[in-house]
Amino acid sequence: MFLMSWGFMKQAASVRDENWRFLVSQLPADWEQQAIEQGAIERQRGFADTASLLRTLLLHVGLGCSLRESVVAAKAAGWGRCSDVALLKRLRASEKWLHGLCVGLLRQSRMELPASRGGLKMRLVDGTIVKEPGRTGSQWRVLYSVVVPEWQCDFFQVSATAGPGQGESLRYFPIEPGDCLLADRGYCLGSGIAHVRQCQGEVLVRLAPSNVTLEDAQGSSFDVLKWLSHLRQAGQIDEVPVWLRYEKERYALRLVAVRKSLEAWRHSQARLRRRAQRCSQVLRADTLAYTQWIMVLTSIAPARLPAAELLQWYRVRWQVELAFQRLKSLAGFGHLPKHDPASSRAWLYGKLLLALLSEKMQRYANAVSPWAGCWARQESPDELLA
Repeated sequence: MFLMSWGFMKQAASVRDENWRFLVSQLPADWEQQAIEQGAIERQRGFADTASLLRTLLLHVGLGCSLRESVVAAKAAGWGRCSDVALLKRLRASEKWLHGLCVGLLRQSRMELPASRGGLKMRLVDGTIVKEPGRTGSQWRVLYSVVVPEWQCDFFQVSATAGPGQGESLRYFPIEPGDCLLADRGYCLGSGIAHVRQCQGEVLVRLAPSNVTLEDAQGSSFDVLKWLSHLRQAGQIDEVPVWLRYEKERYALRLVAVRKSLEAWRHSQARLRRRAQRCSQVLRADTLAYTQWIMVLTSIAPARLPAAELLQWYRVRWQVELAFQRLKSLAGFGHLPKHDPASSRAWLYGKLLLALLSEKMQRYANAVSPWAGCWARQESPDELLA
């Protein structure tokens, strides 16, 4: 019985080592050299090698083990010997290294992306807040971009929520010609839209009438509510050309709107009233009136995407919210168990590294799966084999 148990233990250890070797193979080729260059490895004291250090850090960040549990597991596995305080110092020193590994994986994923479809590369963009524990814990904002239909992350940025230039804006996303950014109304700002257009990108954003001032062809203020009043039937769609003025420049856009159903309208008004009551705010009459329609602002020409297709594309934006939910529920991204900036950023980069590795391994699985191609073509496995 002892020999059988020992055999099973050796086999399990062999499988774990094989899985680890596969995981390491997905990292950038110079991942060990980066550890030296970025200051994560100044000396090998406490750990057998760089892989053992990374394995211990991912055990702490990925599985949610405490620092003490991580060092005990590392000692039992033969990866290294150190105290929990020493591991925390190693985590702080690994901030730039973990960030560099994330950037390397993003660079690889961009190379694997196919050419843009129809001249446009659809990117879902949004941000989320991660808070340190305690009443005095600081908050961190993570900006995130997902490419559709590959569902790959192609950009992220971690920043503190306090201080100038730390909000959510399209200005903080890198733009290449042909990129189309899909964003919620929080990103409907003149500075962000101007940034995208100046970089020869396109934008599709939910309209926030209080955030931007639109003009007509003559340069006069455009009355959005007056124009919307002719959309009286549920599901009725219309569009109108408008212009956005920002820093003496005018940007040609399209305003596309659809009338909500009576049930959806009432639901939106009730939600708005609850939020106003919770925050002790007074709602304006026009704010309640705007809840009758869904309005999007875009720079895409009508010949490229008609109004109905634009509204369908905006519905896809919700998928980036689901990506955040997966990060917070499956990867434990929502609660930050650190109290100083360096360890907090390192912890966040470690979580993002695991998320990017998961995406890459999923792409690898799709590449070797016999059914991978059929889902992209909307064919069944039986049709593929026929």
